[in-house]
Amino acid sequence: MALNFGKVEFVRSAANRSGFLRDGLPQFAFAGRSNVGKSSVINRLAGRKNLAYVGASPGKTTQINYFMVDKGAYLVDLPGYGYAKVSKAEKERWGKLMENYFQDEGGLITVGVLIVDIRHKPTENDLTMHRWFRESGCPEIVVANKLDKLKKSQVEPAVQLIRETLELTEEDILVPFSAEKGTGKEELISLLNQACER
Repeated sequence: MALNFGKVEFVRSAANRSGFLRDGLPQFAFAGRSNVGKSSVINRLAGRKNLAYVGASPGKTTQINYFMVDKGAYLVDLPGYGYAKVSKAEKERWGKLMENYFQDEGGLITVGVLIVDIRHKPTENDLTMHRWFRESGCPEIVVANKLDKLKKSQVEPAVQLIRETLELTEEDILVPFSAEKGTGKEELISLLNQACER
């Protein structure tokens, strides 16, 4: 049974390990730089304007936010990284929170969704996140957001650069995406549904 992404509701925020949900439902973990449009991608999947908080200033997601999809899985919005003007202590707290989530004994992540900016080469932080997904053993989908900002002729070279930087193989999944226009939405929903069925 495919999940209906039109039925999404906010469940809770976790500021530490005790807040993690461990009820056995699949968890789609969304990660990305603070200004990459992660919340916009989640909002586009759900067909809602302001389900996930879209901040005017990057770095607003400081906790792990859980959204229930059709009573059958969770979209997990992880704190954005690498940009937010926050204190060192706060950055360390985020890092610890993420580490705890990734290393939880229960293996919480069903599929990792790494969101990168299609216009730029993935950053060192993107590479770290990519490695975390790899090391946790979960399948990963790379979503190259902001597709609407490129000319058609620029898309293929941009996708190639991302694949090379992240050392993706032919089997690895990369979805060119536009949170603005909705391009890639159906493909991503289909991939998430497939991950649930495995």
